[in-house]
Order: sequence, then C-alpha cells, then structure tokens
Amino acid sequence: MLALFHLSPVLLVTAMLVVLRRPPVHAALAGTLLVVVLWLAGAADAWHLGSLLAAAQDTAVLFASTAFVIVPGLAFVICIERLGVNVALSQWVQSLRLRRGDQLVFIVLGLAPLLEAMTGFGVSLIATVPLLLSLFERQVALRIALAGMAIMPWGTLGLASVIGASLAHLDAPALAATSALTSAPVFLALSAMALYLAGVRELREWQVLGVFWLLFVAVLYAASRWLGPEVAGVAAGLLTASAVLAAGRWRLRRSATTRSTVQWPRQAWPYVLLIVFIVGLKTLWSITGWQDLWIVQGAQVTWKPLASPGVALVLVLIGLGFYTRNTPRQTGPDVGLLTALSARAKRPLLTIFFFLAMSQMMVKAGFLAGLMQLLAGLSPTAATSLVALLGGLSGYMTGSNVGGNAIFMPAIAMLPETSRLLLAAVQNSAAGHAALGSLSIVMLILGLAKTQASEESALVRFGFGLVCLNTALVALSAMLLVGWLG
Repeated sequence: MLALFHLSPVLLVTAMLVVLRRPPVHAALAGTLLVVVLWLAGAADAWHLGSLLAAAQDTAVLFASTAFVIVPGLAFVICIERLGVNVALSQWVQSLRLRRGDQLVFIVLGLAPLLEAMTGFGVSLIATVPLLLSLFERQVALRIALAGMAIMPWGTLGLASVIGASLAHLDAPALAATSALTSAPVFLALSAMALYLAGVRELREWQVLGVFWLLFVAVLYAASRWLGPEVAGVAAGLLTASAVLAAGRWRLRRSATTRSTVQWPRQAWPYVLLIVFIVGLKTLWSITGWQDLWIVQGAQVTWKPLASPGVALVLVLIGLGFYTRNTPRQTGPDVGLLTALSARAKRPLLTIFFFLAMSQMMVKAGFLAGLMQLLAGLSPTAATSLVALLGGLSGYMTGSNVGGNAIFMPAIAMLPETSRLLLAAVQNSAAGHAALGSLSIVMLILGLAKTQASEESALVRFGFGLVCLNTALVALSAMLLVGWLG
C-alpha cells in the first residue's frame, strides 16, 4: 500500500494523460509538483538541502545530455524536410521494382528503422507514409506504417539506451545488446503483421522474412555490443536494407527480362554524411580516447559530451549550412531555422525535463524504495512481467522512450546487479516499443495522411493493441531469457 502511495506522482501522470487527455508537458509538470509537495510534507525520506541539490544536479546533467542530441537532431530533421530528402527516398523505393513481400521487408526492417535510428522524432514516417499510401489501400497502409514505426526503439542514435544505462548504472552497450534480445520477438511479430496486412501469403515470402529478421537481430545485437547503441540501429537497418536490395537485384538478373540498377538517390546525401561522421567519430574515440577529456559529473550520473552523437549531428548541420547557403529550399514554409526549431523542440524538451526532475527527486527522496522492494521480492518471471507492464505504461503515456526510462529506470538501479541488466533491458524495450505506438505517433501518421475523424479512432485503437502486443512479447522474451540464463 505504501508503494502505491509513493507511486502516486506516476499515477497522477497516468490519469492526466489517459483519462483527462492532457498534454504530456502538463502531466509531467503536475507529477513533479506533487513529488515536491509530498517530499516537503514528510511523505518519504526527510527533506534536506543536500538531497534536493543532488536531484537538481543529476537532472541538469541528464537533461543536458538529452538536449545535446534532441536539439541538433530536430534541426537536422527540419533541414532534410526542406531539401525534400525523404520525398526523394520514397520515390526511389517505388522505382526499385521489388516484389511485394520484399518491398515490405525493405521498408519495415530496413528503411524505416534506418531513418528512425538516425534521427528519431517519427522522421521515418515522412518517407514511409506517402510511400505506403502509394503502394497499398489506405487503411492497410496506415496500419503498416504504425506497425513498422513501432519496430525501432533505438531512435535518435540510441539516446534512450544511453540515458537508461546512465540511470540504471549499467554499461550502455550491454544494455542495448540485451535490449536487442528482449525486443527480438517484436521485430518478427510486427514484420509478419505488415506482410499479413498487405495480403502476402506465399510461403517463400514468409521464409525470406525469417531470414532477414535473423539478420536484423544479429546485426543489432553485435553492433550494440561492440560498437555501441549510437550506431546499432543504423547498422541493422542499413545492412538489412542492403541485403534485401541485393537479393532483389540478383532475382532480376536471373529472370533476364530486364536490367536494373540500384543507386542511392543523390538527394539523400545528408544521411550518408551522418553515417560517415558517426562511424568516423566512433573510430576516433576508440583509437584516441579523446572523449574522456571532458566529463561532466553529477551526483550519481556522468556525461561525456565529446562521446555524444550530438557531435556528429552538429558536424552534419555545419555541412548542411554551407550547402544550403546558395541552394533554394524544395519544400517547407518560409520560416527561419531557429524559429522552426524552437517551435518543435520546446514541448519535448520541457516534457523530458520535468519527467527527469520528477524521477530524480523520487530517487533522492526514497519514493522508489517501495517499488524496488516489491520487485526484489518477486520471482524472476513475475518481476520481468511487472517491469514490462510498467515500461509499456511509461512509454505509452509519455510518448518517449527517454521519458519512459526516466520514470522507472532509477528504481531498477537499486536492484541487485544479478537481475538489473535484464530488467533494465525489459524496461528499455517495453518503453521504446510503446512510445512508438503512442498517441503522438498516431497523430503524426494521421497528419501526414490527412485522415478523417473516423480513421483517427480506428488507428488509435490499433496502436493501443500494438502496444499491448509488444509489451506481452517483451515480457515473454524476458521470461525465456531468464530460463535460458538461469
């Protein structure tokens, strides 16, 4: 009962988002204020200035590390929209003449994860929604777009995994690699759902899906383990997409009916440049260790700004600045970059800031001790199921895997080291997949497709069903891992 009382700020946030339908920033602010009131009223550990300063210090470090990726990431998104990059990508995919099953695998396990891993913020939908609408019936296309979107929780260059690892006091590559395993059934189920929705029934197409799913998971795991979460999603999406294209090109050559050339669209050079900078900086860090020259220390968390993927984004933005100086925009309204960036970044940054502040005060004041004791007293199977449920809830209600991790990952940090990694991966996966099926993503799809009110309610229900399915699959995957490791 005491644990429920201590979780009342989280319950308030849930009620405001789900029942009252308030914006996430309002819910985050209300939850933060409730934590302050309860702490001052003596509902948790005794209030003292040192704990408050420690919470403020860790909040500031975590927020700075988040903002340093989100702000240049959004600026990059605005630039590529104005250059018409994603429009060119969707037109290119249409020209590839792949079979229907190959097209879907290319989109949901290749192109969409690649774009989302590089940028986040639902950017992949800008390319995939118009493309899917041109390939399939409208209702089918919208559902495939949402299912494909929910596949990749490694958005914004693995930011949620990096922040989650910091909050749980874990190694980021280890957390990302374990998350690849807990998410593996989701990748297969959502890809299979896309094929089924599109009417693909040939056994060979389903066998091909299984092969590319194994490739996707293997690359995601290996890249997470040995290269880090920043490049894992990019590598998995890129290699899977390349493999699908190679297989399709080989099939066309065998048919001898036509010759086909597969050439990356020139307009998509900003994505290529971003990959080059990410890989180049990773290589430089491993050789020189220069990222350790600047370390920002909080009370319990640390941040290495020079190791942040924000550095790669800033370098690409500098290149885009030189390129666009004498190049007219192809798309987008006549609005200055800083104005457009402020309009897009304000709400997500404020929301994440208040969720981080709420979680850090809950940690420093002992609010999460009851939840930690509850988790520690459960069997491994029950603990993974509960964490999957909490992760799915936090991701869906915040619309952000970073925000979801901010709420519950600090409680996982208090658990014994033997169980912490797997439970943190369950939280990371469940929150990530739920966030990508949340109302904010559904609204983005509806806006891109210019839908009617009747379509809105149907897609919201479909998205919620995906979140429930994904959460159950993450819990099942974790149970299997517990049995395998135990």
